[in-house]
Amino acid sequence: MKQERYWNKVAGEKQFTTPFQINAFEKYVLRKSKILDVGCGYGRTLNELHKCGFKNLFGVDFSQGMIDRGRKLYPHLDMKKSNGELPFDDDTFDSVLLLAVLTCIIEDEDQKKLMSEIQRVLKDSGSLYINDYMINEDQRNIERYDKYKDKYGKYGIFELPEGVVVRHHTKDHILEITKDFHGLVFQLVIYTTMNGNKSNGFYYIGKKKQV
Repeated sequence: MKQERYWNKVAGEKQFTTPFQINAFEKYVLRKSKILDVGCGYGRTLNELHKCGFKNLFGVDFSQGMIDRGRKLYPHLDMKKSNGELPFDDDTFDSVLLLAVLTCIIEDEDQKKLMSEIQRVLKDSGSLYINDYMINEDQRNIERYDKYKDKYGKYGIFELPEGVVVRHHTKDHILEITKDFHGLVFQLVIYTTMNGNKSNGFYYIGKKKQV
């Protein structure tokens, strides 16, 4: 609830900065594909896809403020509020996007539940695209990882001054929570955060394993 209140509060002002790797994505996903952006925010990535010729687009986010902003900015997009479970039938989508969402999900189990929901709504051999933040090794980040390690029981979780809790990840952790996907791409990058700082990051593309 604390996270949701924060994102509703800043919904009208925050600009998301992690770039969507459209050139990598379109190598694996056809223009006619049915695509879901989980944690779509105000629809930035969905609109980028729309401008590139992808039209079968859907988005969900837990922040009603973000959804309201997105509907005003991009009334042609289909976006709705969702808390946790995805409001779609099994085997609905050809591709699911997850951009800077895991950083807002602190607990391993909550991340695994989300991955399970993504698997459920993805068709066989459907694709998963993730970008997010990785553990950094500069002094500033080390100090805040150490400061909050005992409070949250995990290295890489920390609080921002504005009152939101975020998480940076190891590669091993990302590979663990995506173990039910065939990994196609795992690329390390440097991102600029929404507060203007540099951070290690990655983008990942995987394909759902057939049961």
